[in-house]
Amino acid sequence: MIVLNGKGVFGGVAIGKLSLYQKQQHQIKRYHVEDADAEIARFEEAKKGTLVQLQELYNKALKEVGEANAAIFEVHQMMVEDLDYIESIINMINTQNVNAEYAVATTGDNFAEMFASMDDAYMKERSADVKDISERIISVLSNATKSTVDSDEPVIILAEDLAPSETVQLDKDKVLAFVTKFGSSNSHTAILARTMNIPALISVDVDLTEELNGRMAIADGFTGTVYLDPDEETLKKMQEKRAKDLEKKELLLQLKGKENVTLDGKSINIYANIGNVSDVANVLQNDAGGVGLFRSEFLYLETTDYPTEEEQFQSYKAVAERMAGKKVIIRTLDIGADKQVDYFNMDKEENPALGYRAIRICLDRIDIFKTQLRALYRASAYGKISIMFPMIISVEEVREIKKIVEEVKAELRDLGIPFDDCELGIMIETPAAVMVSDLLAKEVEFFSIGTNDLTQYTLAIDRQNPKLDKIYNPHHTAVLRMIKMVADNAHANGIWMGICGELGADLELTETFLAMGIDELSVSPSLILGLRKKVRETNVDAVKDALLDRLK
Repeated sequence: MIVLNGKGVFGGVAIGKLSLYQKQQHQIKRYHVEDADAEIARFEEAKKGTLVQLQELYNKALKEVGEANAAIFEVHQMMVEDLDYIESIINMINTQNVNAEYAVATTGDNFAEMFASMDDAYMKERSADVKDISERIISVLSNATKSTVDSDEPVIILAEDLAPSETVQLDKDKVLAFVTKFGSSNSHTAILARTMNIPALISVDVDLTEELNGRMAIADGFTGTVYLDPDEETLKKMQEKRAKDLEKKELLLQLKGKENVTLDGKSINIYANIGNVSDVANVLQNDAGGVGLFRSEFLYLETTDYPTEEEQFQSYKAVAERMAGKKVIIRTLDIGADKQVDYFNMDKEENPALGYRAIRICLDRIDIFKTQLRALYRASAYGKISIMFPMIISVEEVREIKKIVEEVKAELRDLGIPFDDCELGIMIETPAAVMVSDLLAKEVEFFSIGTNDLTQYTLAIDRQNPKLDKIYNPHHTAVLRMIKMVADNAHANGIWMGICGELGADLELTETFLAMGIDELSVSPSLILGLRKKVRETNVDAVKDALLDRLK
């Protein structure tokens, strides 16, 4: 038996044969073409075929992993039609009289290298995307067959890395687990694997050779371990672990309709994070108490122009109505940093995570902000909507926001448009907001902590940089102390406080959050029942003192 170590990005145990994922191998040769116009026409035809394929991938992803995760294929379609990218290819064919395959490959490599050298984490991710679309165009040009899993039975996929398009193309019924030699836990493929509920491991120390094909293996997504040719003892142990995991998932279904109450009678709200209207079905299916975070920026990311007030209103209204009186907390536009929107025409920044983003854009481009606020308040007449503002660093910002909110409400009153008074809250995701949370609590009705950004800013670590994964520690005492400080300041001023970042779903911290008196945890819909189970098994009084002493 050989034991290979990596990093698990989605839990679960898979037992089966390995299947080496064979990517298409394009041997690109440069050759002279006599008719450059004909070669450009050939490229344009391949571009059209690529766009058709990407639309098919989007439709497939939409059904299998939801609108938010399918959005990457809309990004790919936009990249295929990027004028700089197209002009570079056409110019190379024209000036050098080379074949389209060579022009696409060279341009793809140049653009990928350019993106990879950028400091911005979002732009670094685009490096892999531009390689993906370039390879797809070349495949269409050369009439290559698609990469597939060559097996009639479900297998553990073994690959160097998987692009989002490759992940979605695979037949879910034939995939037991993903195991890759490279990759990041924050990559689109890792996110897709989690959404598809398939065990996934990355950064596995393995030499990808043909002799691995068809060998028996076990992939443990909980520990990030692969057992190659497992012995009988290990096989038995892992079969028991898999059975317990499946049994646990079945038992969780019995928790539907149960309260989120600890053994000693303390209750907490468990809500869901969503990105689109279509996600509401998962929220209801998993019995969430409400929506703790509706990421409204996806309405902007999925279009080629600013969404109108009416378009936004219809989306917010649909969510509010479908949640049937349950609370829906909608975060205002949060773009910038790793979420760029071309039509906003924002300047390139050396450090966008610390730059022009979120509420800073809204307070600068007030027309855009007011359009969204009008849509939100109009939708409030159809359900229980709360509004949350991201990336706050000062009391002055909150007061400016409240002034604009009052202007919007006055406009709606003058027009005779009905609306309800929405609960207003802010995201606490900067150390500055933590340190003045006692003052901020006097201005709003709730706090919600974005632990992803708060951890990143507190530790001064780019959370999307795989080289820093080993020292990126969201359990850091500094982060936990900050969360407790925010909770204490919120409760001292009579407002409630929740967590909507990744840590909200971290079961190792559930007892700590309950001991702090956190009022609400908002997580991915699929994690709600597991979190409810943990809450119902906890006796807060029995562990409170010991847990909080660690933070002193």
